[in-house]
Formats: sequence, C-alpha cells, structure tokens
Amino acid sequence: MSAQEGFGGPEPARPVPKRPQAAGGLSDRIFRFQLTATGVVVLGIMAAVGLFLLLRAGQALRTRGVWAFLTTAQWQPDVHNFGIAAVLTGTLLIAVVAVTISVPLAVGTALFISDVAPRPLRRTLVTMVDLMAAVPSVVYGLWGLFFLQQHVIGLSRWLSDWFGWIPFLKVDGTQPGEPLASDSVYTASTFVAGIVVALMVAPIQCSVMREVFAQAPAGEREGAYALGATRWGMIRAVVLPYGKGGIIGGTMLGLGRALGETIAVYLIISPVFTIQPHILQTGSNSVSSLIALHYGDASTFGMSALMAAGLALFLLTLAVNFTASSIVARSRSGAQSEA
Repeated sequence: MSAQEGFGGPEPARPVPKRPQAAGGLSDRIFRFQLTATGVVVLGIMAAVGLFLLLRAGQALRTRGVWAFLTTAQWQPDVHNFGIAAVLTGTLLIAVVAVTISVPLAVGTALFISDVAPRPLRRTLVTMVDLMAAVPSVVYGLWGLFFLQQHVIGLSRWLSDWFGWIPFLKVDGTQPGEPLASDSVYTASTFVAGIVVALMVAPIQCSVMREVFAQAPAGEREGAYALGATRWGMIRAVVLPYGKGGIIGGTMLGLGRALGETIAVYLIISPVFTIQPHILQTGSNSVSSLIALHYGDASTFGMSALMAAGLALFLLTLAVNFTASSIVARSRSGAQSEA
C-alpha cells in the first residue's frame, strides 16, 4: 500500500482540460472555408509566378549555368556572356542605403504621431503620411532627378572629403578638399537613388510602426508616468519594447519594396555593368532597372535571360520576407515590456 493510499486514500483523477472549440455553425464553417481558400489562392499565385519565371528562365540558365549567371557582371546575352553579379550588388546597395535612411525617419515619425503630437494634429499627420505612400514612383523619380540630386551633390562631396577613407564612401578620381572636382562624379549614384527610395518606403514603414506603437497598453504607459518616467523614458521602457516586432516588420516590408523598385531607380542611376561598391560615385544598377531597360529590345534568348534575373529578384524578395516573418515570430512584441 502506498503512502497516499494509506493516509489519504487514492488520489482523485484530475480532469483533463479540453481545448475550447467554437460552435460548428454554418457561418463558422463558411468563414473557415473562405480563410483557407484565400490562403491557398495566395500560395498558388506565388507558386505560379515562381514556376512561370523558372520555365521562361530555363533556356538561359541551362546555357550559362547557375554559378556563372550569379558571378558574371557583364550583360551580353546575345553572345552568352551575361550575369547578375553587378546588378544584384547594386540592388542590395540601393536597398541598404534606403533602409538605413528610412528606418530612423519612420520610427521617429511614428513615435511623434502616436505619443508626442497633439491629438487634433494626429489625424492630419496620418493623412499626410498615407498620401505620401500613394504618390507614384515616377513622380519620386522625376523629383529626385531634377531637384534632389543637385542639392545632394554637396553632401556627397562632404562625405567623400571627410570620410573617403571608408572604402564604400570613396570616390575614384577625386582628392579630399579638391575644389575643382567635377560634380558629375557624384551624380546618378547609389546614394542619390537610395535617398529617393528611402522617401518612398518610409511612409509604408511609418504606417506599420505607428499602428503597433498605438496599441501599447495604456496601463503600462500610465504606470511608467506614475513611477516618475519622462515621456522619453516611457517610450523607451514601454512603447519601443512593445513595438519591437512592428519595427522589424516595417523595416523588412520597406526592404522588400526597396529591392523591387524600378521606375525611380531607372530614372536616376547611370547603368554600369561592373561591381560598383562606392555608393557616392556615379554609376550603379539594379535588377528591376535592368529588366525595364532591356525588355523592349530583347531577343528571345535575351528575354529568357531577363526572366532569369527576375527569378533571382523574386527568390531574394521571398528570402527577405520569410526572414522577417521568422524574426517577428521570435520577438517579444506585445508580450511584455521592460517597464
């Protein structure tokens, strides 16, 4: 006889908790079917796009080889000498410059709207930010080409003069402090294109972050103030930890948009088919602008090569989105704060 049976009798069986289930009404079944069908349709469209690009790119990839396609900088498909090493590098550099500029701008704007701006002003600011996201990319491209670029040359020259010892800020053919250096070496650069793309993706990032910041628990905000925190202390201890997932998600969403931007980049950059790591120097390229530039006059084989470039951009964008989903899922957004 066990001790439990001798002194307290047999231990009563503990009830097994049951998972709550919704009522199986007709409306619930229809709603579940609609959600499932929507998810399947989205995945089907994504798979169809990838399969289409793969089939159309098959001729070029079989002829050139995947490794040579990824490591060759030249683009001469008619003589079977082509690859995306240069355009893929330019795409990544433009996107990195854009995200580097847009994320602080988006975070600051979102925090100002959600926690600092007077309530009557918030609706106006939200409307203005949303309208910026609706401006066509060609408008941003024309504005960057004819207005922004001439005002950014001075900043590019200053960065090159003082920080040219950093490899990616160096400009070939110039010396620090040289007053007679031509402005043309700073135009149509990765830096200018990155600034324009940053202004395009910042409203989208700001919208995502603003919605998350606004959902920070009011009780924790008031508790931070009650403990003597300043407004910045409350934001640092409550809003930012709560909105960590929103910041990451908005950043990755903007990165995906920056990787695929076409018209604005096409209007600004001066296409080169060499790996160009100097972001302040004239000459850059991107996968999307390459497709826009050569689509109209491409031969049958050249079209297959362009489809291969589009497939690479498609896979890169998918990798960015899946990485963002994984990071957001592991973040502490909404679970707790450090207040």
